[in-house]
Amino acid sequence: MNRLLRHLLFPDWLTRRRFPERVLERIEAAVAASERGHCAELRFAVEGALHPSHLMAAVTGRERALEVFSNLRIWDTAANNGVLIYLLLADRDVEIVADRGLNGLVQPAEWEAISREMEACFQRGEFEAGALLGIERVDGLLRQHFPGSGENPNELPDAPSVL
Repeated sequence: MNRLLRHLLFPDWLTRRRFPERVLERIEAAVAASERGHCAELRFAVEGALHPSHLMAAVTGRERALEVFSNLRIWDTAANNGVLIYLLLADRDVEIVADRGLNGLVQPAEWEAISREMEACFQRGEFEAGALLGIERVDGLLRQHFPGSGENPNELPDAPSVL
């Protein structure tokens, strides 16, 4: 019941306050800079609250992140190395979803550690810092496993998705 109320009462303006246009532009710039150093693709998505139908179906943050990963077509990269950083504000939950090209290269515990670092920033009200920290940490892993090598087409938009 608490989760249902938290989502139903979460105002849209709060997402915009925590992620105003200037912060979204900085996130976009950080993603673009990151992708110049590796040949993977990175997306950042933020969602204020879940739709009531998702709440009634008891959709978890992880399940929603997988749905967003699919909807944004992050799986549709040549090397299957797309990564989504998904933030569900009403639950204060960060989920990182990586495509199959990263399976076995990056352990789930590594993604989880990045998520927890970001969540700690968000709990302190440091939304821009938390987002940029997450991008920086994911960038480090992507540079390690998919270093840039010559031509690197941008397969996905760099702009964050506000859902």
